[in-house]
Amino acid sequence: MSITYLEAIREAQAKLLRDDKRVFIYGQDVGGSFGGAFKATKGLAKEFPGRVLNTPISEDAMVGTAIGAALEGMRPIVEMQFADFSSIALNQILNNAGTHYWRTNVPIPITVRLPSGGTKGSGPFHSQSMESLYAHYPGLIVMTPATVEDAYTMLIDAVAIDDPVIYCEHKYLYYHLKADSLPNDRMPVGKARIARTGRDLTIVSYSAMLHESLSAAEEIAKEGFEIEVVDLRTVKPLDTAAVLASVARTGRLLAVGESFPWGGVTAEVIARVATEGFHLLDAAPARVNAKDTPIPYHPNLWSTHRPSSKVIAAKARKILRE
Repeated sequence: MSITYLEAIREAQAKLLRDDKRVFIYGQDVGGSFGGAFKATKGLAKEFPGRVLNTPISEDAMVGTAIGAALEGMRPIVEMQFADFSSIALNQILNNAGTHYWRTNVPIPITVRLPSGGTKGSGPFHSQSMESLYAHYPGLIVMTPATVEDAYTMLIDAVAIDDPVIYCEHKYLYYHLKADSLPNDRMPVGKARIARTGRDLTIVSYSAMLHESLSAAEEIAKEGFEIEVVDLRTVKPLDTAAVLASVARTGRLLAVGESFPWGGVTAEVIARVATEGFHLLDAAPARVNAKDTPIPYHPNLWSTHRPSSKVIAAKARKILRE
């Protein structure tokens, strides 16, 4: 029996509620029989009465309440309906949760779940990838699980961490990704994973773009090139050592992300390699991101806006020719 990426998130929350009385889930329509916009909490309110709580339609109030609960010893999980809406709570997340430990020596162990990234027909208000914004600010950990296994283990780890965690779960992966079972073992938070070994070029990616990158690597393999694909897993902290080690093996770098191109994770990856590993490069590093425009509604336009395996493969071929 297989388990989806979304079911892994639900199972992780059930385990957390079962194992730790301090944990509760807080979000819009997460309680009752509805189970949240994407059913990530379906059935949990019945199994854990009084601990899966509906909130007002105010992201600012949701996170503020969670911060107060964390100060009183609880470990809240806040579900945003869409990552885009978390911008309403930026003051609470960045200025309050993110800085509180450094001002008071009192931690704020909250986990904010962001259903991230695009799907066909979602448009500009329900498709954004916010990880670059949150990674810019100190005091936050930003997770971007790309596999069913990581979706499960990293959410459990997120709630155990004393720092505020932004957990970016990709909506496209909810039903498109399946695994045979949930894992017993886990990789440490902050450590990248080599998803595919290679010798000719390194692709560094994360979240749903990992799978587009792997598809591109398979396509290019037919031409005799072996592409190494690195899954960052978390973008804050960023495993610079793993990226540099991969570039040392291949001599070339392509950074791939779904977020907008201005600044962001791909820019940070390239900056670190150029600064700390310039001597390792045999060609100029490059990156692939979404278009620098609001995200379109029409499925055909969205497919062009979002990086695809074909676009990634074309960019990789260009680097390989240099």
